[in-house]
Amino acid sequence: MTPDPPIRRVLVADTHVPFVSGGAERHVASLVEELRRRGYEAETATVPFRPQSRETLLGQAAAWRLLELDAADGRPVDLLIATRFPSYFARHPRKVAWVIHQHRPAYELCGTPFSDFDWREEDLAIRQRLLELDRQMLGECRRVFANARNTAHRLERFNGVAATPLYHPPPLATRLHEGRPGDYVLVVGRLERVKRPDLAVRAMAHVAAPTRLVLAGAGSEQAALMELARATGVGDRIAFAGAPDDARLVELYAGAMAVLYAPFDEDYGYVTLEAFLSGKPVITASDSGGTLEFVTDGETGLVTAPEPEAVGAAISRLAGNAALAARLGAAGRARAALVTWDGVVEQLVG
Repeated sequence: MTPDPPIRRVLVADTHVPFVSGGAERHVASLVEELRRRGYEAETATVPFRPQSRETLLGQAAAWRLLELDAADGRPVDLLIATRFPSYFARHPRKVAWVIHQHRPAYELCGTPFSDFDWREEDLAIRQRLLELDRQMLGECRRVFANARNTAHRLERFNGVAATPLYHPPPLATRLHEGRPGDYVLVVGRLERVKRPDLAVRAMAHVAAPTRLVLAGAGSEQAALMELARATGVGDRIAFAGAPDDARLVELYAGAMAVLYAPFDEDYGYVTLEAFLSGKPVITASDSGGTLEFVTDGETGLVTAPEPEAVGAAISRLAGNAALAARLGAAGRARAALVTWDGVVEQLVG
């Protein structure tokens, strides 16, 4: 058998929703940057994606399947690292997958309020085909990694694919710092239903003044959240900060009393590690998925039921006990410091 050539040129394949930028996009950009720092010639290959159009999902996957990415500009591409669905449909003789997530609405979100897939015959037919194709395309990969244990569990459960969790630091890791705790709890993330920002707003009805809530993010739910804050009588203690730039976000973390991050069944979530690297405890929910791989109740944060009263009680507990908040935040910072890029790159190109 002819040995593989040494890896010099690497393509990182990723889908991209135009005009949307979030953790997944930063994940890919950080990987390319870290590969370049280590001497690899690395680029990103992207194809626009329309996640809301379930009738065209198979066609969008087929578009990736048409791509042969073993060469570019007349020179070979030594390694393809695929990330989100359906980038791992692309063809390459040396393909590795680092799965950020699959098309979640067709997977564990099917039949929930967070998905346009329901248990209807037509939806189930598309869903079953997606599951089969994912299994086939990931089966072509030499190795399959996931960005967290939660993602790996889904691959095993739905596709029978074994994946190794491979954690990486958030893009802001080197810029985050501790600061004097203020009087607000910070929520960071897109204002979309699956992230459950409404849970944070409803929780504030169970938190006494002067504790405030700051939501850093933008999304389709913003207007509804503003109306909810007004209707529940806590609008004067809730600030909508929009999508802050990096410098502003770093300072928001530094000045927070704690960070509330309670999405539904999250894959990984940068917010947890960003909070820890800022020395802040994290309040999360018992069904928040990947956050629970880092947040241990009473050690690095507080884990509550996904109910406004329970979340409100957790906020109040930290607001009334600065020493507890400081202890949990310090433990989180020590845990986050163990997550580095060196092992990630070594595994992906090894």
